Amino acid sequence: MSGFASTNDLADKRVSFDELAPGLYGYTAEGDPNSGVVIGDSSVLVIDAQATPAMAADVIARIRAITDKPIRHVVLTHYHAVRVLGASAYAGAEIIASDVTRAMIAERGQQDMDSEIARFPRLFRGRGSIPGLTWPSLVFHRRMSLYLGGREVQIIHIGRSHTAGDTVVWLPRERVLFAGDTVEFGATPYCGDAHFTDWPATLAAVEALGAEFLVPGRGRALLNRAEVAEALAGTAAFTAAVFAQARAGVAAGHELPQIYAETMAALRPTYGQWVIFEHCMPFNVSRAVDEARGLDTPRIWTAERDREMWQALERGAATGGA
Repeated sequence: MSGFASTNDLADKRVSFDELAPGLYGYTAEGDPNSGVVIGDSSVLVIDAQATPAMAADVIARIRAITDKPIRHVVLTHYHAVRVLGASAYAGAEIIASDVTRAMIAERGQQDMDSEIARFPRLFRGRGSIPGLTWPSLVFHRRMSLYLGGREVQIIHIGRSHTAGDTVVWLPRERVLFAGDTVEFGATPYCGDAHFTDWPATLAAVEALGAEFLVPGRGRALLNRAEVAEALAGTAAFTAAVFAQARAGVAAGHELPQIYAETMAALRPTYGQWVIFEHCMPFNVSRAVDEARGLDTPRIWTAERDREMWQALERGAATGGA
């Protein structure tokens, strides 16, 4: 390791804009963060804003190719910079988030912004256009419904998993779910702010909705129940495997570098081909070890902490994980 795996990920991804049901679209990009689009009777709602206003411009351009209705709402599925910092591009839109997500922006939003930009520069193209932190203008507790004319949109704080504030957007009549990073498909879940113990119950709540179409946080849009089930099962299996390795390592009295080496060896044969595997795993194992040691609230990632963790793993790799 000479630096974050993501700093060498510079190739542009091919964007897909798939219609899941009339007026409902998934904006996906080969494992980069996804967005969703809901076209109502007289306005448009966007799920997740992208990382910068410059990158949000592509989402807006694709919307404008199919409708001239104003974009009046943007839902944030959680607080991470790659999801929220492009919100200012949606001029005049109301920004909606769970109360827990807003609290996390207040607690750690600036540190996360600085950390993520340093880790993954390609995802922050045009970062000079970011005016600062994104603050929601409408905050809800547990769940809310929004009616875009005759189209009902349920916005649900589904439970702790990827973060404590994870929110999904559910279209009950159309059976379409925008799942945020509670669910991934062919892409490695990022678990640096995760709640591993709670994630299975959150996935069960997602499954209980009965989605027939699903846009995950990363990975392509899922177009039938079998694909939805595969994504749920894959996310569950991966997160369970990471946490099991961490718990076993902690129980054995091992330190982070050794647990990381053991976890990589155990998971790479099955998951090593998933997008951003090498990037996510140091953060995933670090958080899993903390939770296995009893730390319920994830520690705040700062640029300094990122570097310290990376350097510790480099030293461990040089000494065989000891």
